[in-house]
Amino acid sequence: MKKDTTFSAKIKMWILIKLLKLFFLTEQHLLKIKSINYPKEQFIFSMWHCHQCLVYGVKDKSKFYALISASNDGEIIAKAAECLNIKSIRGSSKRKAVSASLEMIDKLKEGNSIGIMVDGPKGPKGRVKDGIINIAKLSGVPIVPVAWASKDKTFHELNTWDRFKLPFGPCKTVALYGEPIYIPSELTKEETQDLCLKIENEMNKLQADLENNYDKYLEA
Repeated sequence: MKKDTTFSAKIKMWILIKLLKLFFLTEQHLLKIKSINYPKEQFIFSMWHCHQCLVYGVKDKSKFYALISASNDGEIIAKAAECLNIKSIRGSSKRKAVSASLEMIDKLKEGNSIGIMVDGPKGPKGRVKDGIINIAKLSGVPIVPVAWASKDKTFHELNTWDRFKLPFGPCKTVALYGEPIYIPSELTKEETQDLCLKIENEMNKLQADLENNYDKYLEA
C-alpha cells in the first residue's frame, strides 16, 4: 500500500504527532517504572509489541534506539517519541528489513543499545521472530528479555491484536529484566529457531514471575 502523501493526509499526521507528543510528555511525569535487574552493560531488549511503552524506563536514552515499523503509524510514533529523546531505526521483517538490520548492527558497534518488539509489527502475538537472533549473532551484544506489569486501574489493555498495554494517568508499574542471553556467531537454521523458542519461554517465565510476585517486586 502506497503512503497517502496528499496535503490533508500530511495535516492529519502532523496533528496526530503533536497530540501524541503531548501525551508522551504528560505521561512521562505520571508514569513510575520500578526496574528490577536492569542490565549494567550494553543490551538488545527483547520485548513484546504490547509492552513498547517500556521505553519510558530506559535509563540512558542518549545511547538507545528503538526499532519502529516503516509504516505510517510507525512514522507517527517515531516522530512523537523524539520528545522523549528516544531515537528510532525504521523497518520490519517485511519493509526495509535489510537496511534496518544493517543500521542496528552499526549502532550496536558504536556502543549503543536497542529495543526490539519481537512479535511486531503485526504478530503473531507472543511469538519471537528470528530477526533479534540474527542481530545479536552479528553484533555480539546479548539479548535481555523483559516483562512489564501493573495492578493500577490506569494501566489499560486496549482491544488491539497485541492487547496493547497503555498507562493513562498516574500509574505505578514494574519492569523485570532477565539475564543476558549471548548468541553464538555461527548457527544453523534449526539452532536459530531453538533460540527463538528459548527467548520466548524466558519472556513468558519472566511475565509469570512478575505477575505472581508483583507486590514483592514493587516494594523491593
